[in-house]
Amino acid sequence: MRSLKFLSLILLLALAAAPLVRAADSTPKVAKHGTVLLPSRSPLVSFRFVFHTGAAADPKGKEGLAALTSALLSEGGSKTMTRAEILKALYPMASEFDSQTDKEMTVFYGSTHIENLDAYYALVRQMLLEPGFRDDDFQRVRTDMVNFLKTTLRAGNDEELGKEHLYTMIYPPAHPYGHHNYGTISSLEKITLDDVKGFYREHYTQSNLVLGLAGAFPDALPQKISADFATLPEGKTASLKTTAPLQEKGTKIDIIQRETRSTAISLGFPIPVNRSHQDYAALALVASYFGQHRSSSSYLYQRIRALRGLNYGDYAYIEYFPRGMYRFEPSPNLARSSQIFQIWIRPVEPQNGLFTLRAALYEYDKLVREGMSQEAFDSTRQFLRKYVNVLTATQDAQLGYALDSRYYGTREFTTHMRAALDKLTLDDVNKAIHAYLKTDSLRVAMVTKDGEGLRKAILAGTPATVNYTAPKPKEVLEEDAVISKYPIPVKEGNVRVVPVEKVFQ
Repeated sequence: MRSLKFLSLILLLALAAAPLVRAADSTPKVAKHGTVLLPSRSPLVSFRFVFHTGAAADPKGKEGLAALTSALLSEGGSKTMTRAEILKALYPMASEFDSQTDKEMTVFYGSTHIENLDAYYALVRQMLLEPGFRDDDFQRVRTDMVNFLKTTLRAGNDEELGKEHLYTMIYPPAHPYGHHNYGTISSLEKITLDDVKGFYREHYTQSNLVLGLAGAFPDALPQKISADFATLPEGKTASLKTTAPLQEKGTKIDIIQRETRSTAISLGFPIPVNRSHQDYAALALVASYFGQHRSSSSYLYQRIRALRGLNYGDYAYIEYFPRGMYRFEPSPNLARSSQIFQIWIRPVEPQNGLFTLRAALYEYDKLVREGMSQEAFDSTRQFLRKYVNVLTATQDAQLGYALDSRYYGTREFTTHMRAALDKLTLDDVNKAIHAYLKTDSLRVAMVTKDGEGLRKAILAGTPATVNYTAPKPKEVLEEDAVISKYPIPVKEGNVRVVPVEKVFQ
């Protein structure tokens, strides 16, 4: 009898303990990731999943792997749905889900109306956590990337070709930034589907993830997403924070030769300044004054486009700004620990190419030599204080910039910029010009048809001609006479003609 009572007691204790065990096992795990939440009344809910990995993590010989992996996730199917089925499901929601891969950031982003939130997130969750990794998707996406380098960039877009080639001139192959985000044609052809799966396992981790949400999302949504993404490996926090490369003294010019009816020009050099740097606002003001993107009032635009009518526009940047010919504002989530100062001279007629290069150098050297005036400083600062609102005008842009601010360790972007601009003085700006703007180690990328003819003219110091379709004032022609002979200090071995077939090959 006592043994029966003892067994009954054991059974009762086991039954009492069983719910506790089940409750403990059913407690959802929470992913160990960063979070940026911007709740609002907007019925549109914006998603941004930022993984702190990118082209800088590409293995040697398989450059483009990071971009191929993200593209396969956003443009491929899941385990249970094909790409066509996903697109069919997204269509009635009037929603999309896309990706962007840069050096240190890969972001997946999209927005949907709150009425479609559950269905939309169910698709997003599948795409990121249960990728199908189908071979047909892999072949299609890889072919698209190869065609972008071979056809879209090399054969069809002089401007973006020159701008992207400039980065490969500034960052050597051994540097984490030393290749295009899509890698090269030959490296893409070597990448296998197993490589993509391996990159996904290694880099798509909880510690690399920062979740961004904006809009009128339910309070429970961030926790639900965290529970779902807890299935990713924990991983280790990405530690890549690269520095500006050591720049060899002397000007170097690459002339990309291709069949084209114009001449495109990009020039620049690395700077040790990004958004976290104390001199960021000063250099941002300089770039805005000298060549604000798509602004007809900026200095360089006035001298080359407005006064001389040589091209469509002339701009300057201190941050990576791809697809500038299609956009009025830069995309967020292109945060980099290393940046360059870049001047973008939009295409001119070939007979004006050498003159325009000299005009850009002439005006740039004048900026470095003379600095900015008080009037220019005051007007540019006033413009920038308002322009920061344009950059963050949409909910999605606010979310993107908030994620970038987290990366750089700064306050909210508009607050950070206005505070920095308010403290700036003209002396601060001119000191930054003298400290960071170089004249002795420029890198120049040009795209034109007669590469060898242009090379010989540069090395020979041949006076440049300029052809106008309408008469110009006397003072302009007098300045043209100076510009036409303006020296380009470059050695013979530092001017190369590069066949377009070799670029990004």
